[in-house]
Amino acid sequence: MSIRSLLATRNYVRPTIARSRRCFASAAPLPPVKPSLYGQPLSRSHPHLVKPSELNPGIPVKEYERRRKALMDSLPNGSIVVAVAAPIKYMSNNIFYKYRQASNFWYLTGFEEPDSAVIFEKDSSSRGYKMTLFSSGTDAHKAQWDGASTPHPEAATIFNAHAAVPITNFASHLKALTSLSSHVYVDLPDSATPRGSRSRKSVLKYLSDSVVRTEYDSILEALSSTKRKALAPEVAGLRAIKSSWEQNIMRAAADISGTAHAKTMRFTQPGLSESAAAAHFEYLCSVAGSQRPAYVPVVASGANARVIHYTSNNHIIQDGEMVLIDAGCEYNGYASDITRTFPANGKFSAAQADLYAAVLSAQKELCTLCTESAGLSMHELHRKSCQLLKVELNQIGFGLQTGDLERVLYPHFLSHPIGIDLHESSHFDRSGELKEGMVITIEPGIYVPPTPNFPSHFHDMGIRIEDDVLIGKNHATILSVNAPKEIADVEGACQGLLGLEPY
Repeated sequence: MSIRSLLATRNYVRPTIARSRRCFASAAPLPPVKPSLYGQPLSRSHPHLVKPSELNPGIPVKEYERRRKALMDSLPNGSIVVAVAAPIKYMSNNIFYKYRQASNFWYLTGFEEPDSAVIFEKDSSSRGYKMTLFSSGTDAHKAQWDGASTPHPEAATIFNAHAAVPITNFASHLKALTSLSSHVYVDLPDSATPRGSRSRKSVLKYLSDSVVRTEYDSILEALSSTKRKALAPEVAGLRAIKSSWEQNIMRAAADISGTAHAKTMRFTQPGLSESAAAAHFEYLCSVAGSQRPAYVPVVASGANARVIHYTSNNHIIQDGEMVLIDAGCEYNGYASDITRTFPANGKFSAAQADLYAAVLSAQKELCTLCTESAGLSMHELHRKSCQLLKVELNQIGFGLQTGDLERVLYPHFLSHPIGIDLHESSHFDRSGELKEGMVITIEPGIYVPPTPNFPSHFHDMGIRIEDDVLIGKNHATILSVNAPKEIADVEGACQGLLGLEPY
């Protein structure tokens, strides 16, 4: 191999001999330019994050093309698809939250910049559609304050669009196309809100601040005709089945969160605040590569665990209590969702162990049923969870009466789909059979109020055990396997017996 070829390889290691270092140092690969010239990490700007074949970390360019083609092939002739970026959200005045792209827009494009939109036009070409990307493009003043935006010529090439044009052209382009199209599938930021809770006109303003407001009125009139179709249900069907790349990313997200659960068990001690445990979990995920929490973490000690969405996290953990942590990270665009319950002092009491074992037994049995061959729906899995929990609780002395379980002890549903969104269930049929490639949570829980109809030694206990489960043809895969859940493993993690440092 020639010296030039050697230096061109990514795995080239600079020689340690001083004389050789002087000879070759000037020809060594140069580090990426800082600040980046693009609006998001790309292989050319962030080779430590994105491989040359990938558009986003872990997802190749061809995967986005597969998604778009599958969507457009499923739609009638004469269809166009419109998707817009998420708005920038502000905490107060001009203090913004960390930006997260709209899920469907990102799923179809991989484009992470705000003030952007995309239109797909179904046609008779070999590709099956035409893609036009709208974005802010190069803006030197904005770049000085917020960082670069991807230039339009490069955006078209990188994101495999037929054209990339200024976002200011979006309104007129869309208006012209709607008059020629028989079906207009629209995905706007109000698609996730309850019907009737917000007018479409008020949402249209979020497409871009640079577009004149009056232009949106004419767009609204076009989109409110009988041509208008909801895009979200069409994309939901595609998102329900995870590709191999998506499965790998979700496993990585669950690995990060699962390890953080194990280390937070070790870190947590009586006298620690719930908020400190929450902060520690988020820190562990962040240093492992997570971009953000997938949701506000629940760190509920003692009777706080009876509050299913307890996020105040403002009490002190007491000796003898159990701690329920419901927390997961988002990694490279995909969520994880894991719940574990453990003893604050590292050792379950006899009563705690009995109730925990009851929930665990049901949870493990339910995980084994997460296969396509089982032919079950999420509703059927939930009914099965109620049957299993009733048997388990009666074996440890509950003596349940009609309605005790569903109305009091176990008031929530067993499961929900998970993926780009934590709850990918807005357009998911809970009565449909589970299919290979879906990912769902399995999270039975028992929350015992201090009332005389339940054994007093279980009063004020809250236990939930939740895993992310990949549906297989004949076997389920628990993605969150890094988080201990067997009693011996949980106690071992708390006591530092698993060899995991708490940091």
